[in-house]
Order: sequence, then structure tokens, then C-alpha cells
Amino acid sequence: MALFELRDISISYGKTRALEGISLTVSPGQKVALIGPSGAGKTTLLRTLYQTLPERCAFIHQDYSLVPQLSVFHNVYAGRLDRHSTLYNLRNLVRPCKTEWKAVQQVLERLGLPEKISQKAAALSGGQQQRVAVARALYQQSPVLLADEPVAAVDPHQSGRVLETMLASVETAVIALHSVDLALQFFPRIIGLREGKVFFDLPAPKVTQTRLKDLFLPC
Repeated sequence: MALFELRDISISYGKTRALEGISLTVSPGQKVALIGPSGAGKTTLLRTLYQTLPERCAFIHQDYSLVPQLSVFHNVYAGRLDRHSTLYNLRNLVRPCKTEWKAVQQVLERLGLPEKISQKAAALSGGQQQRVAVARALYQQSPVLLADEPVAAVDPHQSGRVLETMLASVETAVIALHSVDLALQFFPRIIGLREGKVFFDLPAPKVTQTRLKDLFLPC
């Protein structure tokens, strides 16, 4: 049974066509990378998938969507706000309980940021902020992860580790990536988008250099 199923979906913003005739299926357990040139429709496709199943998805936005004035702990803890009462959340805003603190720290350790838990998000580098956004999504413990360029600002030496942690933490993932090399290394299925259309949808071993060259040709 399909988890996501889109049939001939087209989306426009004013006179701009973001997606055109998109049809695809994602089954539970699949790990899918979206690649393609800037403006190909990757972000719109991720948002469309999220809207079909918001209660089961964690979403990592390209702009991180952190609260700069709050600590790393509170930004990560926000991933589970909807699971607790208002009173419980307020208590953790003022004085985090040990259980929640330890749980957040464990997620941060997997992403190489345990020592940043008390710092404000605004004090972190771009790559560190992006890993905090990843930590928040993983802390949410949703079975499905949708992510828009989640390692674009992460140090190249750490981006693979971050992706490995993300993929090991969820059942199903659809992730847009700028790096074709990372997509081919970590994802069994690759969807190439170009001008709002599915240009190819293939197992990673079948994504040839010729196909990639055609995908990224100037429009």
C-alpha cells in the first residue's frame, strides 16, 4: 500500500508553473532523494507530499525555522510541543526537566552537537543551526521525514554522517539534495526533477552521467 500517491498533480504560483503533471508513488520504508536544478520544483513537491499526510511527517525546512533567541534545547524540544500539555511545555521553557533534557541531548550527540545544548541558536554557525533543525525533526519521532536541502550548510566532512543518522532514524524519507554525490551514495531511489516535471525516477545504479548531464542542462 502506498504511503504517498500523486496522480497528474500541477501547481502554479500566479503565472509560474511549479509542478506540471507530477505522478509518483512512495511506499513505506523507501528512502528517496530528489535532485535537479534550482527552480525544478523540489520544494513544492515536498510541501505537496507533506500536505497529504501532515500527522505522520516531520519536515526540515531549507531556512531551518529555528527561534534564534531560544536555546538549542528549546528549539529541539519544540519538535514535541503538540504531545504535551501547555502547562508541561511552559514548565520546560522555564526549567527543563531532566528527562527531556537527557532525551534532547541524546539526539544532539548523534549529530555531534551535545555541547551546544544550552547555547542560543543565534550563536551557532549556519551548519550547526542546520543540524539543530535536523535534531528537532528527529526528536519529533515521526515515521516519515521530508527534508529540503538538510545538509546544504553542513561541513562536507560531516554531511554524510548527518544523512546516515537521519535515514537510520525514520522508516520513510524523501529528501531534496543539492549534492548529487550524496544522493547516489545514500539513497536507493533517485527522482530527478526538471522544470516542474519528473525527468527520471530510477534506482541509484541506473542514474548515469548522461542522464545527470541532461537533467542539469541550462533551461
